[in-house]
Amino acid sequence: MVHILDLKFQNAPHTIAAFLVETEDGPVLIETGPYSTFPVLEKEVAKLGFKIEDIKHVFLTHIHFDHAGAAWALAKTGAKIYVHPAGVKHLADPTKLYNSAKRIYGDKMEVLWGEMNTIPESQIIPVDNKTKIKVGKTKFKAWHTPGHATHHIAWQLDNELFTGDVGGVRIDGGIPLPPCPPPDINLPEWMDSIRLILDKRFDRLYLTHFGPVEDVREHLVELRGRLKNWANWIRPLLENKLSQEEIIPKFSNYVHEQLEAAGVSKETIAHYESANPAWMSVAGLTRYWVKVEGLDYQG
Repeated sequence: MVHILDLKFQNAPHTIAAFLVETEDGPVLIETGPYSTFPVLEKEVAKLGFKIEDIKHVFLTHIHFDHAGAAWALAKTGAKIYVHPAGVKHLADPTKLYNSAKRIYGDKMEVLWGEMNTIPESQIIPVDNKTKIKVGKTKFKAWHTPGHATHHIAWQLDNELFTGDVGGVRIDGGIPLPPCPPPDINLPEWMDSIRLILDKRFDRLYLTHFGPVEDVREHLVELRGRLKNWANWIRPLLENKLSQEEIIPKFSNYVHEQLEAAGVSKETIAHYESANPAWMSVAGLTRYWVKVEGLDYQG
């Protein structure tokens, strides 16, 4: 059985989820959320009749703070942490990862994300593409799905898929949006990952931001279209040498218009912004056009 744990990020519902899967060999956790929400995670796990110490297997989709920031705390209570091979070094020594985020978030770092401490390498399990992992009688399969991050894994359970961020952000029945933070956004790779998920014909997706998706094909097709739309919308502004400071409010308005046109409430739009800030997508898509596609831009 899959339980969706609402981590109430920044006291907002339906923004960041973790997932607890009951198995014959105890609970498995998929995603941890940031350490700032760890007290909520403990309470949500307790509501299901478990303790954090009962969780011995944690599957991460990738190492961004909103997905893996509390992994070290689970490791401290004895869990093994399963992650893409490229993520191992950053969990073993998160100094570079943390300092990079600190430069972005500054004084808000602790409030937003909390601590991120080391994990002993003996507890970090690198997972190759298509690896199958059995916990009790429950089988999980790893699908390497780059595009949002080079080190991204979507985890399959039966014919359902925990998509991390490669499956987009969709809150309270709204529309799917592609989270595009730096530094790893790669459109062709993301398109390939979406195609892979489509080809597998999964019955249900579980989004970290936020919850289950039943209309899988429609969701992914719309996500793919919006990813192309956002990337092509921002490119002319870069070609015209607009600064990041000029682009961000324009892009934020553009996204809000898309959400409002779909009938998304102001409250839910705020939750979208919390889960997927506009400025991060501007930074990520700018880096894609400049670093991957070679666009001449110095803004």
